[in-house]
Amino acid sequence: MLDRPTTIAPDILEVSDVRKIYQASNGPVEALRGVNLTIRKGEFVCLLGASGCGKSTLLRIVAGFEKVTEGSVTMYGFSVDKPGPDRGMVFQDYALFPWLTVRDNIGFGPKHRRLATKLVSELTDKFMAMVGLTAFADRYPHQLSGGMKQRVAIARVLSNDTDVLLMDEPFGALDALTRSKLQEELVEIWRTTGLTVIFVTHSVEEAVMLADRVIVMSAGPGRIDCEIEVDLPRPRDVASPEFNALRREVTQRLTSHIAGSRQVAADS
Repeated sequence: MLDRPTTIAPDILEVSDVRKIYQASNGPVEALRGVNLTIRKGEFVCLLGASGCGKSTLLRIVAGFEKVTEGSVTMYGFSVDKPGPDRGMVFQDYALFPWLTVRDNIGFGPKHRRLATKLVSELTDKFMAMVGLTAFADRYPHQLSGGMKQRVAIARVLSNDTDVLLMDEPFGALDALTRSKLQEELVEIWRTTGLTVIFVTHSVEEAVMLADRVIVMSAGPGRIDCEIEVDLPRPRDVASPEFNALRREVTQRLTSHIAGSRQVAADS
């Protein structure tokens, strides 16, 4: 498997000076402050950070599930203020319709868009095959393994003609072997479809394995600490000196601000 050609792609998504404040019972909580991020078309970006750094909040804002308190998010120059088919979300808990089969879960979006029955069937078959679930078309979610459920969730988003695939720790609940397999499959899907992917994780190895660019976030309130380009050819070898050198660099950047946050908390 080879990387896609390296060309300068246009910017499609812009996060500008985003601030997010929640109103809690004990007062306002600032989840994000001054977040600026530009995503290029076809890019694979990982948002990396410890729990509570606001990475999932940022993803939900990009998805249109949350509104910003200050700042803006635009896609193709248009304001993002609600969910849309151009941004598809894959959750850790799958979020499948339990009463629908694999085929019907994947075909739900095209059918809801009132596409012709033949086209719905063609799209469903295409993406069901892409994630290797053709033989399980008539199974229900409760009859599937965790990895298979996540494949259905990914195929369901792909069938809805999305431009940006948003993934919130989608492999976090899976065993190591299944997780590794799905990482490989996701990279292949990304490579062949030309999708833009924004992937939230707290795993340094997963971020370095998947991303073109790792966005390291710090907490209290959440902000972007640094951006690290991952200039490693695919498929990536976790045992290679180059991979491990980059993993150490990302880990150092991640742990340095965690230690700093703890010190600030201890001094306050």
